Amino acid sequence: MRHKRGYRRLNRTHEHRKALFANMSGSLIEHEQIKTTLPKAKELRPIIEKLITLAKRGDLHSRRLAASRLKQDMHVSKLFDVLGERYKERKGGYTRVLKAGFRYGDMAPMAIIEFVDRDPDAKGSADKARDLEIETSDT
Repeated sequence: MRHKRGYRRLNRTHEHRKALFANMSGSLIEHEQIKTTLPKAKELRPIIEKLITLAKRGDLHSRRLAASRLKQDMHVSKLFDVLGERYKERKGGYTRVLKAGFRYGDMAPMAIIEFVDRDPDAKGSADKARDLEIETSDT
């Protein structure tokens, strides 16, 4: 019987899974849209929804809880300053998972997970700014 087995293990240890979802949550917060496998996207959704709910509360305790689950402070600050304010009036359902075909190498089902009212300019903007910063420092 499958009692008390409410999540996918994804062939990873607990520590590996925790690190995986911390990294994926940070990437989703930074880019507001990421492409991953369908099982990972479906498992990431409740994690990111709980982080958004913490950001909507906005107090110090919520910020520390979010910081314990995310790896970088820039992700925590964007979560609370941008996303928490954006979804202040929304009662849930902050993300959507769209199926995106199959990966060429191993035919794994792929999916795109994104925020519902996302900023289309956020995807790749941090990478462009980082590249521009590197170019100006080299010259």
